[in-house]
Formats: sequence, structure tokens, C-alpha cells
Amino acid sequence: MNEHTLSRRLERVAAQVPVRARLADIGSDHAYLPVALLRRGLIEAAVAGEIALTPFAAAGRTVRESGFEQQIAVRLADGLGAIDASDEISAVSLCGMGGETIRDILDSGLSRLSGRERLILQPNGGEPELRQWLMENGFRILHEELLRENRFDYEIIVAERSGPVAYSPEELYFGPLQLQARSPAFIDKWQRGLARKRRTLEGLARARGAVPEQTISDLSLQIRWITELLG
Repeated sequence: MNEHTLSRRLERVAAQVPVRARLADIGSDHAYLPVALLRRGLIEAAVAGEIALTPFAAAGRTVRESGFEQQIAVRLADGLGAIDASDEISAVSLCGMGGETIRDILDSGLSRLSGRERLILQPNGGEPELRQWLMENGFRILHEELLRENRFDYEIIVAERSGPVAYSPEELYFGPLQLQARSPAFIDKWQRGLARKRRTLEGLARARGAVPEQTISDLSLQIRWITELLG
């Protein structure tokens, strides 16, 4: 993967960035996403934010070598601290982090957002916790998809602020739009997930005295939900 050829996962993220957007790519790593979008003429400008020095330097190098120093600002900052009001950001991408990390970044930096941005999120696990935060903060989920790449399942969640929204516990767990669409990739994921969770429950049951009852109860509920989903 490079600024010319994105991974399949990042290509699906790129497809959700609105044309002519001003993008803030938080946790940008090598800045491949904003550079690729600018090369294609799909966005007007971008901020590539990084909290760690090594990826910050890598992002700066990619931007310089691509000749986009005027269009992409590479900033060393914590989360949404990379965004200034003068950037007039209209889309924010956070990819390749745990869902709870993405949630915490959004929560701590919420004041940096105008409320008109599109959020394009690609969590590595922790999707229910991220959806819970979106619901509690008035973000409606507009698009969800799931893809499998290099033996890993990746979810993409796109949301915009809309005012109060309510999702059921099952919708928060599976994804409200995923639950409706039930794509082959979605069914495959949960078939594998059901087998894995059953094995986990068997192991916890053998060590019941050392495991909180709530943990076993939560896992049992998830297994029931998945079983019902798969019919």
C-alpha cells in the first residue's frame, strides 16, 4: 500500500469521503489516504494528524514527496487537537484503531467539531461501544459495511450529527444497517464469531468461580443474539 494504491479497506473508507470535502485524517500514519484523495482530485484540502513522532515524520515525508504541502497540513497533535476552526473541516476519518480509542478521541475532542462534519470510522473491534457513543451524542449512522482482508473482518461506520437517535441493544451490537442488510460478509463474520464465543463460554464455565457472573451473562446473551440472527 502507498499513496497511489490504497488497501481495499482504505479504498472503502475513501469512497465515503464526500467529493470536495476538507478532510481531517486523524491517526493518518503515512498520510496515504489524504494524498490519494488529492491525487484523484476528490478533496480540496486535508489535515493529517498524528500523535506519535515516527508516523508524523512518515506523513510529512509522503506529503512533501507528493508535492501537496500547500493542500495538506501535517500536524503533531493528540486526536482532534489537530483541527483548527480555520481548517473548515467537513469530514473526519479515524481508521485502524480500536473502537473505544476512536470513541475516546471523539469524546475528548468534541468541542473541536462544528457538528456538520461527516465521520468516517473504521474501528478494529469495539464497534458496539463506538455506536453507543454516536447514539448518545446525536450522530445517526448513515452507512455501514463489512469487509474481510488478510483474515480480519473490518467494519466501516459513517455517521453525521442529526439530533436524538435511538438504537436497540442488538442494533448497537451488530450495527443497525448491517442488521438490515445481512450481507454474505456479515453472515460469515457472525458464523465464525458464534463458534468462537461458544468456545470462550465453555472455557469460562470451567473457571466459573474466577469469572464474574456478569461476564458469563453478557457472553450468553451475545450467543443468543447471534444464534437468532443466523436462524
